[in-house]
Amino acid sequence: MKLKFADSIINLYFIIVCFLIAMPFVLVVAISLTSENSLHDFGYQFIPKEWSLEAYRIVFEKPESLLRGYGVTITITIVGTLLSLFMTALIAYPISRSDFRYQRPLTFYVFFTMLFNGGLIPFYILMTQYLHLKNSLAALIIPTVMSPFNIMIMKGFLDKISKEIIESAKVDGAKEYRIFFQIILPLSTPALATLGLFIAFGYWNEWFYALLFIDNDKYVPLQLLLVRILSQAEFLANSPMAEVADKLKFAQFPTLTVRMAMAIVASGPMLFIFPFFQKYFVKGLTVGSLKG
Repeated sequence: MKLKFADSIINLYFIIVCFLIAMPFVLVVAISLTSENSLHDFGYQFIPKEWSLEAYRIVFEKPESLLRGYGVTITITIVGTLLSLFMTALIAYPISRSDFRYQRPLTFYVFFTMLFNGGLIPFYILMTQYLHLKNSLAALIIPTVMSPFNIMIMKGFLDKISKEIIESAKVDGAKEYRIFFQIILPLSTPALATLGLFIAFGYWNEWFYALLFIDNDKYVPLQLLLVRILSQAEFLANSPMAEVADKLKFAQFPTLTVRMAMAIVASGPMLFIFPFFQKYFVKGLTVGSLKG
């Protein structure tokens, strides 16, 4: 009886927590479907006083640009995530091996880059003047392919894999590459899926590197495109140099509702993907807790 009561309390607690977590997202959806005048008169409400799709009409006013932005974002997310996972596992595996001769110096080298970096200006010069990656998808993918934080997390996971598995594979004649691809990577699926989700979120929300390196509209990702839509409208509404017709058009621009509509458009696809990776989070937390 006591156990059932305790379970009920725990379930109730997590239901309340989940409800509190979901409330802000529900509010964002409600605001995006509210008219701007209603927001100014009544403030933020979960049930709008006056419904409106004006914000979404503005966001989808140029569907070709939006679709192109989605295409760029999806491309860099898929390619960047797969490449980043492969490179992360490739460097995390040797530094997790105690029999690797250069384990300590290589681990220190990776950890050192978490504390210090070369700075923004040298990084910009490297990308544009030496690597010539300006106005290319590579400029959005390469800078975050190798994350020392992800490498250290992957190393911690690989440390828990039994070394006897590797030794038995060597006895059977397996080489290092075969051990890595056919044994280590399959066993690392929970860690790869968990890291992959975080890496995919980072690429999906990418806008800073696009702001630095992308001038061609052909390679503008979704996040930067939405920021430009909002910035352009605010500029035309407030700039004294703008034409009178443009100022009148954007004087009543629904800034608040458009921001929320942009958040929904930008984050929507990732919200549907996240539940499919939920089981891997549980595996990632429990791997290594049992020994056989």
